[in-house]
Amino acid sequence: MDSLRWTVLGVAAAIVVVTGAALALVLMPGATARPPAHLASGYSGMVPAAALLRVPVTGIYPGGVPAGLNADMPNPLASDPDAVQRGMKDFDAFNCSGCHMANAGGGMGPALSNDLWIYRDSPANIYLTIAQGRAAGMPAFGAMLPDRTIWELVAYVQSISQKPGKEFGTTTAPEAPAIEQVSANRMQSATPWDYTEPRPANGEKPGGGDPAAPTQP
Repeated sequence: MDSLRWTVLGVAAAIVVVTGAALALVLMPGATARPPAHLASGYSGMVPAAALLRVPVTGIYPGGVPAGLNADMPNPLASDPDAVQRGMKDFDAFNCSGCHMANAGGGMGPALSNDLWIYRDSPANIYLTIAQGRAAGMPAFGAMLPDRTIWELVAYVQSISQKPGKEFGTTTAPEAPAIEQVSANRMQSATPWDYTEPRPANGEKPGGGDPAAPTQP
């Protein structure tokens, strides 16, 4: 009987302790340890979330002064010499070329290898376009891609987004053919505008399908 009595008392004591702990959580929720703010928000990127929040999508400011906004936030990987090359690989690995085509020449999604922009061309604006998506059909990749990968993509997009030279796509003399960017299936480069080739009038490549070597001006 004594052992049974002690067993019952032990179970009762355990119930009291568990009940007391539960009541403490209900009555004093602040007493429990909270996760760090950057983990609680689900974001732990290279740039503070509060700074990204101040990046304007528009270029129109009251009084013409973007006071308090981060209109020119740099890419945190700007000093990483390999970021562009990694971004080029990311662009294909995550099927960005599925919409924007190879070398981001434009397809179902707009071309990125020119200097025309819908949501501004600053590094942070490109980052937010990838992370948050845009209403015109751009998916939000922020929950899928690591923060560093997004910044690598930003570095790559900025590398290829160059304005074509004045001679691009035009005939400079009656006997001179127009030039075009070398096809991505022949050469993949983070600076595709650096490589051009003659564009025959009939659209066929030189040598009956045996492409000539691209030239770098």
